[in-house]
Amino acid sequence: MPFNVWVLTLAQAFAMSASPMMMLLGGIIGIELAPEPGLATLPITAMVIGVAISVLPVTQLMRRFGRKPIFISGSILSAIAGLVAAYGTHEKNFVIFCVSGILLGVSGAIVQQYRFAAMEAVEPNLGAKAASRVLLGGLVAAFLGPELAVFGSELVDIPYVGAFMFLTLICLLAAFTLLFYREPNRANLAHQDVAQSKIRAFGTILNQPKIWVAIAGAMIGFSMMSFVMTATPLHMHHNEHYSLADTKWVIQSHIIAMYLPSLFTGYLVAKWGVTRMMLIGLTAYLVTIVIALVGSELLNYWVALVLLGLGWNLLFVGGTVLLPQCYRAGEGFKVQALNDTLVFGAQALASLSAGWVIHQLGWQLLLNICIPFIALQLLLMAWWCFSENSRASAVE
Repeated sequence: MPFNVWVLTLAQAFAMSASPMMMLLGGIIGIELAPEPGLATLPITAMVIGVAISVLPVTQLMRRFGRKPIFISGSILSAIAGLVAAYGTHEKNFVIFCVSGILLGVSGAIVQQYRFAAMEAVEPNLGAKAASRVLLGGLVAAFLGPELAVFGSELVDIPYVGAFMFLTLICLLAAFTLLFYREPNRANLAHQDVAQSKIRAFGTILNQPKIWVAIAGAMIGFSMMSFVMTATPLHMHHNEHYSLADTKWVIQSHIIAMYLPSLFTGYLVAKWGVTRMMLIGLTAYLVTIVIALVGSELLNYWVALVLLGLGWNLLFVGGTVLLPQCYRAGEGFKVQALNDTLVFGAQALASLSAGWVIHQLGWQLLLNICIPFIALQLLLMAWWCFSENSRASAVE
């Protein structure tokens, strides 16, 4: 793999530690600071909203100034967010703590562009492997974020403050790593900006079943994962009274399951195709719901969340690989921006509603709400397959 892919993988390992740390601690701190229980997951939602509202400006800034300065700025912003979170926790100020979530989300939108930068560094046929390789950095983050959260929580008198101080340090390491990123040749990037007459209108681009399979796969994958994962620490620790260590183990295992399959996802996508991998991902999601519904033992939570992570990986990598097949040179930035805006907008809605649903309607209904979205993705995939078969028949 090219040098840039390895740099982005290491940077991902550091920068992505922010997400599992906030996912683990956000709801737990939120239930202590929020004015009402239904707002307990608002800090996590604030992080996802930060991603959703930042995707468009981030992609435009990268198009104008290049990826490297924006990548480094994102890591520095994460370091600042860690300090804000530590201060908000120390002062028991819910609003300030939520602000830190928004800042982490803005930097998270930048981190999400790592996978596209990696795919640009290789030949098109290696795109799936490059994207999977970068996502492997999340495997390190799956260990690092929760471990620093638990270890740092006991370092100072006020719980959890030390965890966010560690977050600042680890994000500064990400910024240092990105100093070694080699900016793609600007002449090559300029060549992508072909004449406007050759760039299709959004309506034409979106009039492809394939692009909706790609976007919806990532949307449903991310939103369902966020919906269940956001509620799990709150339900386990606050409602079922599992220890922070047990809760950490489940969330940590889940995040490992999100990224560990990246060791072989790229190979399997190339061998079996995107459709089959997405179907396996949807099956993993369905089994997640069944296992989580049948019992509340620690093993139930662990198996369910591991399968949730596996399903996310297959759907997200599948959507990421499928998306570039839907646009031409010069259309990439705007289609990527639309994709990530929809994906993380849906994730924001899912994480925001998770706190309210778990508080008002309960764990089991929260799980059942996921089933129609699995069915929706299956319908979109059937539409795509029918459209491709019809087109093949017309050509014959």
